[in-house]
Formats: sequence, C-alpha cells, structure tokens
Amino acid sequence: MAVFPSTAAAEAEGRIRRPRSRPGAPGATSRGPNSATQKAAYLFIAPIGIGFLVFYIWPMLQTFGYSFTAFGPFGGNTWVGGDNYARVVQDVTVWRAVGNTLLYGAIGLVTLPLSIVVAALLNRRGLRGVTVYRALYFIPFVTLPVAVGLVWNWLYNGNFGLLNEVLSWFGMSRHFWASDPSSALWAIGVVAVWQSVGYYLVIFIAGIKGIPQDYYEAAELDGAGPVRRFFRITLPLLSPSIFFAAVICVINSLQMFDLIYVMMSPTNPALGSTQSVVSLFYQWAFQQNNQGAAAALAFVLMLLTASLTYLQFRLQKRWVHYA
Repeated sequence: MAVFPSTAAAEAEGRIRRPRSRPGAPGATSRGPNSATQKAAYLFIAPIGIGFLVFYIWPMLQTFGYSFTAFGPFGGNTWVGGDNYARVVQDVTVWRAVGNTLLYGAIGLVTLPLSIVVAALLNRRGLRGVTVYRALYFIPFVTLPVAVGLVWNWLYNGNFGLLNEVLSWFGMSRHFWASDPSSALWAIGVVAVWQSVGYYLVIFIAGIKGIPQDYYEAAELDGAGPVRRFFRITLPLLSPSIFFAAVICVINSLQMFDLIYVMMSPTNPALGSTQSVVSLFYQWAFQQNNQGAAAALAFVLMLLTASLTYLQFRLQKRWVHYA
C-alpha cells in the first residue's frame, strides 16, 4: 500500500515501475545453482564417481560378457552363447545352493530381533557400563571370520568340543554338529548370527537414542509399562532403522562364504548341504577352472539379490513409519 495518494495513483496508471530484483539481492527468487556451483559439485563427486565406474560398473559389465564365453586351460575365451546359463538352470547343485542361500538369509534375519531387544535393554536409564557391553557385543563382528570359524569348529567338535561336553552334563549324547548334513547349515547360521549381532546393535542403539524422550515420559504418565512402551513407541519409531538393517542383513546373508569355507573342509560330508551360491561360484571359478559358468552364476546371484531388495522396498511402505 502506497503512503502518498499521488504515488498510488501513479502506480495505478503504470507511470512508475518497480525495480526488478537482481540475482542475489534480498527478495530475489532463486532459479537454481549457477554453472560455477554445478562444476564445483561435479568436481567433489568425481573421485567417488570415477571409483564406482572403474571398480564396480566396469567389472560388472566384464563379468556379464564373460558369462557368454568359455575359458581355455591356458587362458583365452571363446563365445558359447547361452550355454553357461543353460548349465546354471539345469544343474541340480545350483538349485540346492540357491535354497541354502535363501535359508541363510532367513536365519540372518533372526539377528534383527535379538539386536533390537539387546539395544532396548542397553538404553535403560541408569544402566552402568553401557560402553563396555557395546564393545563386548561388537568384538565378534570385527574379529576375522577365519578366527571365528576355527574357534567354532572346536566348539562344535563331536569328540572333544565344549558344546558336547556341556550337553553331556545333562545326559545328552554327543553330536557332530558341523559334519552332520541335517545340522551343519544351522550350525553355520548360529555362528553368523552370533558374529553380526554387534553390528546391528550399534544401528539400533543410535536409532533408539534418536527417539524423543517426551514420548516415553508421556506414556509413563499415562500408566504404560516398559513392555507396552517398547511395542507402542520404540518399535514403530525404530522402523526406518529396522528397514535399513533388514536390507543390509539380507544382502550380507546372500553373500555367505567365509564361514562356509573355513568350517567346511572339502572332505566334509555336509559340504553339499551347506554350500551357498558364492561358495559354488568359488568352486566353479577357481577349482574347476570354469570361469564362464561361474560368471553366469554370479549374475544369477545378482538378480536374486536385486529381486529381494526390490521386494523389501515395496513392502516397507506398509510398515515403516517416518516421523
């Protein structure tokens, strides 16, 4: 509104024009970053972008090309078309390995509720020594898988293993946990869960600390107990962290290899019952020198991982609550 009537009349008649706002001046509308800002942004992301192209995209394209070839014993390869993929589809051991891999993924998801419960217990008010507890839970995750596999092989030993020794106190018979085809896969799954609890524990502790304490105080004033507060407040508000951990957990479980390689010797009768897709890939590529079929198997694993990840992203809309 103009202060002076003459000015208002002049504005109404269009004789006085308001000055246009210059870029960068107060009140000016932003039309996006200029070219200098864009160049600086591209410069900052160039190192990781180039590394991603060189170490991820290019090897993936090479592997896809090798999946249509057959390698000779002294190097070189020839085009065989879809023969490698036909072998992957028709081989019974591949489907058994895929089934074992999916079972490893299902067992790996057991880690999440265990980690959530431990994280909730460690976030109790007044609890002392939380830092020590977190370190103790995290140590198995940073321990080399080779050392973990060797120690658990000793624990599972049917002759002098500590697990059988403890069970003998209760009158139970000894069992060869890592050599019996009916129990070997579950034995490896227990080790994988035990080793990864600490990693997801850190994620959930950080997620719980990000929940405002006002919610808990209001629920406590309304008479809600610890269990009710856990299911009504902690779990719903922790769902984004649970979703992130679930995606990482499934991907890591589908890539199970190191524990199988350490705990299962080539002469172990339970090797076929515990073999994953990655361990079968290792056998084809480096023991049987069949790199073409191994490359095709690697792409099957990539498609399996991408499909399960896509399914998780579609389902997360139904249960993940973003505050």
